[in-house]
Amino acid sequence: MSSLHLYDTLTRTTAPFKSIKDGEASIYLCGATVQAPPHIGHVRSGVNFDILRRWLTKSGYNVTFIRNVTDIDDKILHKAVHEEMPWWAVAMKYERAFADAYAALNVMPPTYEPRATGHVTQMIELMQKLIERGAAYAPGNGDVYLEVRKLTSYLTLSRQKLDDLQPAADADETYKKD
Repeated sequence: MSSLHLYDTLTRTTAPFKSIKDGEASIYLCGATVQAPPHIGHVRSGVNFDILRRWLTKSGYNVTFIRNVTDIDDKILHKAVHEEMPWWAVAMKYERAFADAYAALNVMPPTYEPRATGHVTQMIELMQKLIERGAAYAPGNGDVYLEVRKLTSYLTLSRQKLDDLQPAADADETYKKD
C-alpha cells in the first residue's frame, strides 16, 4: 500500500496514489511561457513536482516526467517588439533563464521537454476539428475560442458557474467570446 496520498480536485478528497501501470509513474507539468525572467511563482511548481518525482523514484517507480515549454504566444510576440528582438530569440533567452533557475534549485531536468513550436501543426488540426464539431469558433481575428456553453464538463473541477464569471479586465470586446 502506498504511503503517498494525493488530493483529487473532482471529489475533494485525498486518495492513495495508484499507478496505472505497475512500477511506472508519469507526470505532465504545464511548464513556463517563456516571455520574461522566472520568479518564485514559476519555479515553485517545478520544485514541488521535483519533490514528487524524487519521492516516486525513491519508492521504486520508473518516472517519466514531461514539462512543456510555451515558446510562442501573444505575450512572447509583444515582448519581442518591446525588446526589438526576433520572437524566437526572446523565447530562447527566457527559456535559458528558466533552465538556469531550475538548475540553481537542483531541480532535475525533465525526461522530455516538448516546445509549443514543435506542435503547431497538431494544434491547428485540433482547432479545426473543434470548430467542425461546433465546440469552438473563430471570430475572424485569427483567434479561436471554445464554445464553453456546449462543454458540459466545463468548470466541473472549479465548481464555478459560467454565468457567474466576469470577463477579464483587458478583454477585447470587439469579438464574441464565451
